[in-house]
Amino acid sequence: MAHADGTLRHDYVIVGAGSAGCVLAARLSENPDTRVLLLESGPEDTRSEIAVPLAWPALWGTEVDYAYDTVPQAGTAGLRHDWPRGHTLGGSSSINAMVFLRGHPNDFDSWNCPGWDYESVLPYFKRMETVEGGDRRYRGTDGPMRPARAHPDAANPLSEVFIRGAAAAGFPLTDDFNGACAEGAGWHDLSITGGARQSTARAYLHPVRGHRPNLTVRTGARARKLIIDGNRCIGVEFDQMGRTMSAFAGVEVIVSAGAVDSPRLLLLSGVGPAAELEAIGVEVVHDLPGVGRNLHDHPACGVVYEAAQPLPVGQHNHAETSMLWRSDASLAGPDMQLMFIHVPFHPPHLSAPANSFTFGVALMAPEARGSIRLSGPQPQRPPLIDPNYLGSEADLRRMVDGIGVAREIAASEPFAPWRAREVLPGPDAADPKALRSFLSTAACTYYHPVGTCMMGLGSDAVVDPRLRVHGLEGLRVADASVMPRVVSVNTNAATIMIGEKAADLILQGALEG
Repeated sequence: MAHADGTLRHDYVIVGAGSAGCVLAARLSENPDTRVLLLESGPEDTRSEIAVPLAWPALWGTEVDYAYDTVPQAGTAGLRHDWPRGHTLGGSSSINAMVFLRGHPNDFDSWNCPGWDYESVLPYFKRMETVEGGDRRYRGTDGPMRPARAHPDAANPLSEVFIRGAAAAGFPLTDDFNGACAEGAGWHDLSITGGARQSTARAYLHPVRGHRPNLTVRTGARARKLIIDGNRCIGVEFDQMGRTMSAFAGVEVIVSAGAVDSPRLLLLSGVGPAAELEAIGVEVVHDLPGVGRNLHDHPACGVVYEAAQPLPVGQHNHAETSMLWRSDASLAGPDMQLMFIHVPFHPPHLSAPANSFTFGVALMAPEARGSIRLSGPQPQRPPLIDPNYLGSEADLRRMVDGIGVAREIAASEPFAPWRAREVLPGPDAADPKALRSFLSTAACTYYHPVGTCMMGLGSDAVVDPRLRVHGLEGLRVADASVMPRVVSVNTNAATIMIGEKAADLILQGALEG
């Protein structure tokens, strides 16, 4: 609601219409007496490629992508890495590869946060989805998302070859990664329905946006800083169409801008490590050392093979099957993933023939930690992103072992009619030293950054288990940045779950106080 002085006043102001923000806007506005403002810095999600499952790589570097990059990475030969981040309604769920995996139960149990163990979050995973024919102990029946496996009539035949190859190599299979068995090789769910991408904007926001006068969505509205009065956050200052405006929240501000921009907004607002902020000229409002720390991502690399015959063109997302396994049998859950990709996948400075397929090797439990920092006090300056790729010897060793697993499956009998030659890393990379050298130039992001507003009760935590920012009132963070440890799969489904649970926590708080 706009007032005569140009300010906006609502009960809740949500910063970021991404994977969690769209969920929050839809759930909080279910009460017609609750006024909700959703601010999104990017444009409407009307770009045609967003809906087309095969077109997701074409979205990077466009107006719907922040197109960030990292600082030079010591663990990857000083390279900078492109970091696509969604910059439109739906956030990264509008530009990602649409893989819908929840994670292993141990992922959530290991967070050690009350209310976030697997049994506690399972109802929210079920609430957010409708899955026909799923195991009702694990799968939902009436939620907005409609994840499903590739339709048999439209699936790429190499997807089945991958599953048979994994079985031939001695790995177990799973019927449903999101069901009773969250590891092995199998068909994974995709956020594709009716042949089109289903982002959280499409699933949660658009069905209600035009029917709820209590829900206001502003695109092209880039948050500059949080408005903090004493120890309470009361609103958000943002830029839109060349004007600087203010939006005030009568109840709470919820920051859902993602693992890069949520900590960035807190830091710009003077909430973060005091010495770091003072050094770049930002006035310290609240000394909170953990803001921007604990950044981690799944490092990945492509083991690429030229095909012996023309590869069929799929109709989904180029990746319909995958495998999760444990690099050490003593681990409580999987720490490695192979994503089987029907096209060549590698960093832009490497090359492979167009008629190639890829085993995407990814480390799902990295030890290395990095940071998000400000490059200056001006909101328009890009952040300094340092994921510290391969900054741990254990991370490097497990990636080398993962390449060996990819080669083992590629050498299996089911791949014989399709396998011509290994292109990357190539047959000359035959020992650990050569593979480490390959990884230094081939490792890249898997696009799953988390952890920069870590949830917990320790001195390094940013938010508590109810997602309230430590030491401040009226302010929560709800997105992938709150994960203490990254889940062992693609992060989008878990981020949607965080949005669902956050809405419950907020509504419970309103009832209590």
